Amino acid sequence: MKFSIGVRVVLANVIGCAGGLMAAETGPARPKQDAKGNPIRYAATGHASNYDEAKVGSFVLPDPLVLQNGKPVKDAATWNTVRRPELIALYEREIFGAVPTRAPKVSADVVATEVGALGGKAVRKHFLLRFGAGERAVALNVSLYVPTGVAKPAPVVLQLLFSNPPGIPQLAKKPFDDAVPAEDIVGRGYAYAAFRYTEAQGDNVKTHEGGVQALAYAPGQTRPAAGEWGTIATWAWITSRVLDALAAEAAVDAKRVALVGHSRLGKTALWAGARDPRIALVFASCSGEMGASLARRDFGESVDDVAANFPWWLVSTFPKYAGRWNDLPVDSHTLIALNAPRPVFVTGGSEDLWADPHGEFLALVGAGPVYRLLGKKDVGATVLPALDAPLISGSLGFLYHTGKHTITAADWQAFFEFTGRHFE
Repeated sequence: MKFSIGVRVVLANVIGCAGGLMAAETGPARPKQDAKGNPIRYAATGHASNYDEAKVGSFVLPDPLVLQNGKPVKDAATWNTVRRPELIALYEREIFGAVPTRAPKVSADVVATEVGALGGKAVRKHFLLRFGAGERAVALNVSLYVPTGVAKPAPVVLQLLFSNPPGIPQLAKKPFDDAVPAEDIVGRGYAYAAFRYTEAQGDNVKTHEGGVQALAYAPGQTRPAAGEWGTIATWAWITSRVLDALAAEAAVDAKRVALVGHSRLGKTALWAGARDPRIALVFASCSGEMGASLARRDFGESVDDVAANFPWWLVSTFPKYAGRWNDLPVDSHTLIALNAPRPVFVTGGSEDLWADPHGEFLALVGAGPVYRLLGKKDVGATVLPALDAPLISGSLGFLYHTGKHTITAADWQAFFEFTGRHFE
């Protein structure tokens, strides 16, 4: 079966590209935004950002339920033992990169405990994870809040943050403020854990020079080898090491962990969920290109943009897909499907067309056949829902919120309702 959605035409024309760029430098200035303020990027392939549904084009998505040998997947056993491993291998080789065999050992210690945190609602523990040993060891601070007065282990909301985890103010300040409703989460009977994603591995063109990645190098190696992890895969692996520490806590229910990530951290959350079955639910907020948004769909940020601006996120060979989006062996619907049968909740914003919320919704639709094969309910619609009308009755959830590139209060409310149904 082929899953088809009307969406994308590749505008790449690599031949003559350099001449085109030179002409652009001497010709009239090109607009940086469209009439509605959406950003316009110009790729070396000749592609410019599109926000017109009429110009999206058409494509055929890779069928998640067809094996590489062309045979159909007709049962859960074939999905779990054959097709799912095939897709994981494709993502490791072509998209995110694989964890190197020399990945460092990790230790975790509780370095501080605060009773009566959050106005008496929680006990806070400060974990310090150490990757590697000696002077080269890389540290990661993690906050865990466990609700007081709860007799049985609490399910956990684990949030990947751009800013400091609450309760650890000694870390360097970051300009981005995350939505951290820790008190609300704990008040609902969940534990809350968080860490700052760049503390153990940076997010810039020189990130390979340090952090966890550098601890995995062989003698003489200076950057991840071909096929080895980009930073999204590194952050996902770090997340699993945080889960190792949380799982050792008697007050935590490690079988009910909901992972929350926004933007590039939403991409990370989806890959972490695909790789670690202990993650029982994923909330990917506004995750966009190479996250929940279909890569083949020509709307907002493109493969070309990611390849040019954030190559360190992905495997070193990924830029070969610039201008060749239809050659990708996978797409975001397969990334979501790798989390099946576990629930996935996705959000997008009406003022965040760069992340293509429509494409995120269509990816959920594309993952539906896998969820149905595994006996779960899909997203429940095939047409983009109205603004602020959550679809959360199945194992795939979606909310198209009014607003910008952020986690809104409405997103959190829908997440709590969605999670509550699965964590009962």
